[in-house]
Amino acid sequence: MLSPYEEKELLCRTAKGDEAAFGQIFHAYHQRLGAFIYRLTESFPATQEIVQDVFVRIWLKRETLPEVTSFEAYLFTAARNHAYNYIRKAARERALEASLSLPAEAEPDERFALLEKAISQLPRQQQNVYLLHRHQGLSHAEIAEQLHLSVETVKKHMSLALRSIRTFLTVGRLTG
Repeated sequence: MLSPYEEKELLCRTAKGDEAAFGQIFHAYHQRLGAFIYRLTESFPATQEIVQDVFVRIWLKRETLPEVTSFEAYLFTAARNHAYNYIRKAARERALEASLSLPAEAEPDERFALLEKAISQLPRQQQNVYLLHRHQGLSHAEIAEQLHLSVETVKKHMSLALRSIRTFLTVGRLTG
């Protein structure tokens, strides 16, 4: 636990780009923040991704840190909001996946072929992200590392892929 004086000093140093000071802040808070986020998400991969995203955002907006009066409140509020957004997005993705289901009367081979065709129509990077996530079960962070992309870029590719697949399957149902 940091004293208010230590915390303020580390925040000022971080605002100036001091990575070591940022590392001290990270180490002082990441465990407690992870426990807090896990209670909201009940998912270790989601917790890791959210904690990472929150600290990345803090680093990117580090110039504003000296203005923060209570860093702990700031950090936990940012993390809570990010977790809620993550949960809402995951719920939307689950609903989208449910809407991707083909009619029950379609034969399994026909359903599989239509889905495969939809996936094959995706741009290469969206296809890679979709397959790594859905078929290999990799998290967004793992995909980002493997493909040398940012986590946000992976999320965007996944969102676009799901939208394209849904459109393809909807059109396929209407024309089929």
